[in-house]
Amino acid sequence: MVADSDSNIAWHRVQLKKNRAELKALETARFTMGEIASSKRNGQTQTSIAELKRKIAQSERAIADHDKRTRRPLATDLQSLSNGSWSHWDAYTQQRKSGQRSPGRG
Repeated sequence: MVADSDSNIAWHRVQLKKNRAELKALETARFTMGEIASSKRNGQTQTSIAELKRKIAQSERAIADHDKRTRRPLATDLQSLSNGSWSHWDAYTQQRKSGQRSPGRG
């Protein structure tokens, strides 16, 4: 993982990891131990799961927004490739056009 210069984004990344682990533990416990449908704990567990999912979504949005603003585009999409000049894609194009031959080629 890349270190973040923005402490807010670094905090969101830590919270995201922590909340995902906690959500996984809650859901695993819920399915392995089971719950009684009418218990108070069932409502508390559902509330905890909903809250964790909300926090995870919030952190994911903050991180995604930051990444969109700061990351360089990879320039491999169709639009970027279509805007490039394809007349010089071959190293020998200029030599062939001028009638010169590269050394060592027969």
